[in-house]
Amino acid sequence: MGELKAGKDYIGVGCGILIFNSENEVLLMKRGKNSKNEIGYWSQPGGAVDFNEKVKMAARREVKEELDVDIEVWAQTLHTDHIIKKEHQHWISISFLGKIKKGIPKIMEPKKCEEIRWFSLDKLPKKITQTTKETIESYLNKKYIEF
Repeated sequence: MGELKAGKDYIGVGCGILIFNSENEVLLMKRGKNSKNEIGYWSQPGGAVDFNEKVKMAARREVKEELDVDIEVWAQTLHTDHIIKKEHQHWISISFLGKIKKGIPKIMEPKKCEEIRWFSLDKLPKKITQTTKETIESYLNKKYIEF
């Protein structure tokens, strides 16, 4: 029997950070051909939580791996029950709100990410992931817990 895969063989736990700049724009990543799901969609940076890893630390780690920046996390939003029926995947995703503390974002995993760009909340791309959509809705509706 092969290795079991999170999100496919059992419910996966994911995390992400919606990163804001001083103009209240959000940094989104266009998912590349080696992404786990929703290829071609724009998303907040993030990924899977490792065993024995706290979710907030996993989110910071993922952002560092993907964009080479250090993040200050200032809030946690509602979780997303991310069920992707056509890809036979199920993830529970916990999202945070943050800003860059150190560094300039750059693509560190070019096969997983085709492009990064800052977007105004009133000019978002049409194809955004469910998790990112729900994180933005939580932010706009002030459904988050500040630290």
